[in-house]
Amino acid sequence: MADTALPAPLRSPLTHAAERLAAATRTSRGAVRLAELPFLSQVDVRLDGKGPAAEAVGLALGFTLPLEPDTVARAGELTALWLGPDGWLVVGPPGRERDLESRIRAAAGDEPVSVTDVSAQRTTLLVAGPRARDLLAHGCALDLHPRVFGPGRCAQTALARTQVVLVARDRPGAGFWVLVRSSFAAYLTDWLLDAAVEYT
Repeated sequence: MADTALPAPLRSPLTHAAERLAAATRTSRGAVRLAELPFLSQVDVRLDGKGPAAEAVGLALGFTLPLEPDTVARAGELTALWLGPDGWLVVGPPGRERDLESRIRAAAGDEPVSVTDVSAQRTTLLVAGPRARDLLAHGCALDLHPRVFGPGRCAQTALARTQVVLVARDRPGAGFWVLVRSSFAAYLTDWLLDAAVEYT
């Protein structure tokens, strides 16, 4: 007998916080912009960065996988984050994880590769606006000055004692992505909202 049960609708770990994030953005008068970017496709890729699979996967995705530590490559709606010598996180629009997995596996062919959908593991917070760096600096030990951590940079770091992947978006003023594990998302959101009070 066919399974007739409807799939459960996706529910973001920050659904309850959307209005609070929007209110903080409004009351800061543009100094900071806080929002969740829910359900982004996130695929963990592990392969030999100097082998033929890296070049083939790069061609399939439209960019060369970044080989310099803590850098980002981007083409269209896809972004690849360097997470280690043989590891990347490929981020794309919601609902594209299966397509990404298939494209990467097909491109790698018989070469050793690991491709894992980790979309449900994290959610993404957007932190933007002229005071975004100041806000993040309250809880992050990295030097976030644009000369050091400018567009095209990423890092696995701690923000407010929470492990995150921090990404400086691809152009000045575009702000940051903060990829945080779903189980810590509410705590980190509360911390960001509390820290943002300074700009209201």
